[in-house]
Amino acid sequence: MRRSPFKAGFESLGGVPAKNGFTLIEMLIALTIFGMITTAGVALLTMTVRTQATSERLLESLSAERRTNALLIADLGQAAPRAWRDADGRPQQAFIGGAGDRPLLLALVRRGWDDEESARSSVQRIEYRLREGRLERWTFAAVDGGAPVATATLTDNVRQVRLRYRDRRGDWHSVWDPTNPVQLPVAVEMVSDSAGQGLVRALFLVGGTGR
Repeated sequence: MRRSPFKAGFESLGGVPAKNGFTLIEMLIALTIFGMITTAGVALLTMTVRTQATSERLLESLSAERRTNALLIADLGQAAPRAWRDADGRPQQAFIGGAGDRPLLLALVRRGWDDEESARSSVQRIEYRLREGRLERWTFAAVDGGAPVATATLTDNVRQVRLRYRDRRGDWHSVWDPTNPVQLPVAVEMVSDSAGQGLVRALFLVGGTGR
């Protein structure tokens, strides 16, 4: 006897096992499991993307810190006891060191150039400034006078910078303002607070003769 199609449909909807296909309950269970797997996959993908973005930011921040430290080590290590004049012709001491409460942090004359092929003399004037959360390195074409020829941003999102200077007797000073205009500090301590690295303390030796 041939079974009515209406009866077969009724059996499948009512939960009675059919010879072919799935029951409604089985379909609902399958859809629920599929939805759970899809939700878990989307959450895992989102977490992976966020983790990758965070890792890239941390690596970029770490690289910026290392570049900054490398430049400070090179500049301060090659500092020269050479007085200079600003754009208005006023004499300046060889090494200017602020406490960090003003845009100008450091100003010095170093031996050698970043680009030796374009060097006009054996020394170069360098300045470090903090402007609108950016730690910048300024380089000048001439030691005396003139405007900066290049400005490079070393670190972004810097909240604060504090500096100290050690003299030959071992005393620390919040600013460097010696009576001898060509006297250099022995060491510089820099404590920076940035969004990427938090509080970082670094100590740099200052080179040159006649300190």
